[in-house]
Amino acid sequence: MAVKIRLKRMGKVRAPHYRIVVVDSRKKRDGRVLEEIGLYHPKEDPSYISVVSERAQYWLGVGAQPSEAVAKLLKVTGDWQRFKGYAATEGTLRVAEPKRDKLEIFNEALKDSAGEPKGEAVTKRAAKKSAAKPAEDKVEDKTESAETPAEAVETPAEEVAPVPADETPEGAADAAEAGEAAEVDAEAKKDEA
Repeated sequence: MAVKIRLKRMGKVRAPHYRIVVVDSRKKRDGRVLEEIGLYHPKEDPSYISVVSERAQYWLGVGAQPSEAVAKLLKVTGDWQRFKGYAATEGTLRVAEPKRDKLEIFNEALKDSAGEPKGEAVTKRAAKKSAAKPAEDKVEDKTESAETPAEAVETPAEEVAPVPADETPEGAADAAEAGEAAEVDAEAKKDEA
């Protein structure tokens, strides 16, 4: 039986990844395999190559022939040099940087947000189109709006007093509860008297 070490294609249409497999040379590309000895993901940057070195050395030692693509991958990982007995067995495999811990990223973002101002984010309104009208039209607009209470003139956002930063919903709730308790006590005293 002629044994080959070749790639078995997996993945989607434009996102392939491969398994490095040992297979009978008469089998299909994606057919039944004798053993899977590694992985190859060419779309990652840098490409991900993982080979179980002991198993690759065993199969090369018993006469399995690597395909051209697998031979290049074995040279990159250094397994081919180790099999041939070369002095320099180091490969040229590049490894991606380890990803940062999500907790670390969150804590950095939290520190950055702590230094930001606490004021309200207020978007200024665009100038009204009525400003381009003649002065007579402006006087008429003001009288019409004053006559109908439902269409009251809106106050600009700049005139609204901002909420102090030290007030919180919890503080407001505590103050409301204390006020209600004082009212209940006052009513109880009136009922007793």
